[in-house]
Amino acid sequence: MSAGMKKTILLPVLCVVFSYMAAGQECSGQCSCPSAPPQCPPGVSLVLDGCGCCRVCAKQMGELCTEKDVCDPHKGLYCDFGAPTNRRIGVCTAREGATCVFGGMVYKNGESFQSSCKYQCTCLDGAVGCVPLCSMDIRLPSPDCPMPKRVKVPGKCCEEWICESPKKNSFAGTALAAYREEETYGPDPNMMRENCLVQTTEWSACSKTCGLGISTRVTNDNHECRLEKQTRLCMVRPCESQLEQSIRKGKKCIRTPRVSKPMKFEISGCTTTKSYRPKFCGVCLDGRCCTPHRTTTLPMEFKCPDGQVMKKHMMFIKSCACHYNCPGENDIFEAMYYKKMIGDMA
Repeated sequence: MSAGMKKTILLPVLCVVFSYMAAGQECSGQCSCPSAPPQCPPGVSLVLDGCGCCRVCAKQMGELCTEKDVCDPHKGLYCDFGAPTNRRIGVCTAREGATCVFGGMVYKNGESFQSSCKYQCTCLDGAVGCVPLCSMDIRLPSPDCPMPKRVKVPGKCCEEWICESPKKNSFAGTALAAYREEETYGPDPNMMRENCLVQTTEWSACSKTCGLGISTRVTNDNHECRLEKQTRLCMVRPCESQLEQSIRKGKKCIRTPRVSKPMKFEISGCTTTKSYRPKFCGVCLDGRCCTPHRTTTLPMEFKCPDGQVMKKHMMFIKSCACHYNCPGENDIFEAMYYKKMIGDMA
């Protein structure tokens, strides 16, 4: 290869590296951050930069990084600078961890991929986590669109909402046409506001039968009467809690046990600022399962290792019910598992 061709190939590479060195400036004594944090792509963490100043989108697997531009810690990535003397520019690399097998493909720990046009996934030490790329909004009936329907649009990946023409004498059918997976509380004449019929769905069952999960509902109970999806954290019971040992002699179930000592909840390395003594749903020895019956929703604060404090809502159990309508193995979304949780309008 001639010297002229080598210069032609190396020049673009050097331009990229030098431009990155100019952009990734070293930390100075003063912080200068934009008024609003950046909007990160789906699956990319919003973290504090290496200078401890500004919120930035974390660098991903294979991307260039510096001491200021940090790699995504929630995916187990770190900035590999290569030689110990080189602390200017590195490459985001995954720490040692188990690989993932998905769809016949093997992915490294920390590697991101699209399982389809609808989901962005990441391999996290042998487990695959995915976030939706399509909008998850829910549309309730309204005067200008009494029968909304989600349909597949030719040439597009994500489904879109359309308004069907209402049929005569079918008000009862249209009242719940938009959302059939969760039962609604309305319409209730007492919930009428100016130009707004307030409607709120039941909280869904917790996404996990043990450990920290997510519960969702849909409501338009806000100043704009705009439909929004609300989420709350939930924990039906801790995993590997061995609750069977707490069942009293002669009894078949322990229905709603409370932890003996105060505990803190943890999510993505962040822990609650306060300690709690929550109730959990117990277990039975006769084949029944225990699920939340009465719940309430309370705000909680989580403090992260980088000093960030985030606020989340959490489901707290008041009482549980033990029954035979149990979800199948690895099927927590079985229809019979969605039992109404009473007394929680928060």
